[in-house]
Amino acid sequence: MNEQIRHPRVIRLHADDNVVVAVDQVAAGSLAQGIAATERVPRGHKMASLPIAAGDPVRKFGQIIGFASKSIAPGEWVHEHNVEMHEFARDYRFAEAAPKVDILPEERRATFEGFRRKDGKVGTRNYIGILTSVNCSATVARFMAEEVERSGILADYPMIDGVIALVHGGGCALDVKGEGYDILKRTQWGYATNPNVAGVVMVGLGCEGFQIGRWKDAYGIVESDTFRSFTIQGTGGTRKTVAAGVDAIKSMLPIAANAKRETIPASELVLALQCGGSDGYSGVTANAALGAAVDLLVRQGGTAILSETPEIYGAEHLLTRRAASRAIGEKLVERIKWWEDYTTRNRMEMNNNPSPGNKAGGLTTILEKSLGAAAKGGTTALNAVYEYAEPVTEKGFVFMDTPGYDPVSATGQVAGGANILAFTTGRGSAYGCKPTPSIKLATNSEMYRRMIDDMDIDCGDIVDGVPVLAKGQEIFDKVLKVASGERSKSEELGYGDAEFVPWTVGATM
Repeated sequence: MNEQIRHPRVIRLHADDNVVVAVDQVAAGSLAQGIAATERVPRGHKMASLPIAAGDPVRKFGQIIGFASKSIAPGEWVHEHNVEMHEFARDYRFAEAAPKVDILPEERRATFEGFRRKDGKVGTRNYIGILTSVNCSATVARFMAEEVERSGILADYPMIDGVIALVHGGGCALDVKGEGYDILKRTQWGYATNPNVAGVVMVGLGCEGFQIGRWKDAYGIVESDTFRSFTIQGTGGTRKTVAAGVDAIKSMLPIAANAKRETIPASELVLALQCGGSDGYSGVTANAALGAAVDLLVRQGGTAILSETPEIYGAEHLLTRRAASRAIGEKLVERIKWWEDYTTRNRMEMNNNPSPGNKAGGLTTILEKSLGAAAKGGTTALNAVYEYAEPVTEKGFVFMDTPGYDPVSATGQVAGGANILAFTTGRGSAYGCKPTPSIKLATNSEMYRRMIDDMDIDCGDIVDGVPVLAKGQEIFDKVLKVASGERSKSEELGYGDAEFVPWTVGATM
């Protein structure tokens, strides 16, 4: 009999755990780390390593991930059928363990080739963006981008990465004095000023709730050679607005093309952290390795943004201990409480996450998913907590409050200023981002091979002995290469135009 079948590999992640994670599929009757399996346990799933009485905590990563809904014997598969979730006290211990990081002097920092903008920010890409105030102008925005693409003029400007229509489904029938309006306002401004965008055309219908004029007044925006705005009603209809927009874009192209890449210290990188389609390997391989890469970036003086608030739920107490101040930790807890209220008002619960795919991959509760997701943030101090799409101004490791839904979450991070993005996945998320390039990190080697055209780095080899720190260095090196212009797999596939999804909060009237 094959040795891997007779003695499948499993991992115990912490001395206090009462479960192990199956690296290989565990067959009934096989022996894994001295534990006789009483039933089949799929790859990435959990097997009890100790007796767990009904009502007792189930522990993974040394933390509670749920409670036994019935007695569980060693060797049993541990999943939804015998694990439940309920509230338990968490000790936030604010700011008691914020690590001190020695930032490398500039002369010792890694570098990349980026675009230095007039405002001092640094881009990794060079796009012209077409923003829309309302869904009613989405088609016109797409017509503008398509017309420029058809004209062939972009071939004359190789330093420009493209013209992208960033359209959305809102902008009207909303409370123009409410939270939803403010979020959309911040998101649009964040994309307009993201350093990966060299010029912007803003197009609206004219009668919508999200008025372009009001938005421009809020941020002191004036028409210029790199910002133009139109409304379909004011310009005289669809054809005239498309023509006006195309003319504006063509006039921006020579200006955007003047940007040249130059050597920039890694301290100018703002890395968005995402995970989607997670599985039982996520917290063990790709998320842990990305956390190691974040630690390297922070030591370089750079910035990393952890987000997806519903997916750190149950792990927030690990972040509050690392908060640089009590106020920062308390702000994180306040956002958690907002989410508890938000889900209750909408007749949901926080454990609606994980998704069916997450559960098929071995994740049982949101607590387990969150502990793995939080690993993306590395080990350094939490220096700030931001609301959705707020400008990220602090260096180091920070948090932004966003939904767990990846396109919505990443949209907030890009609006906050992220100029590059790393995305871990175990089930195989098909995602890309414009104007910010996305690097896909596979949590397991089987999926990496199956979806090789979508995945940039295989982190599954960590279970075969590759050190997490070495994989973190590989990720960090890849971030520098992509920031310098190397295309990620999602860029080669053409992803990113449809992934602009601002968070919709509040009633649609």
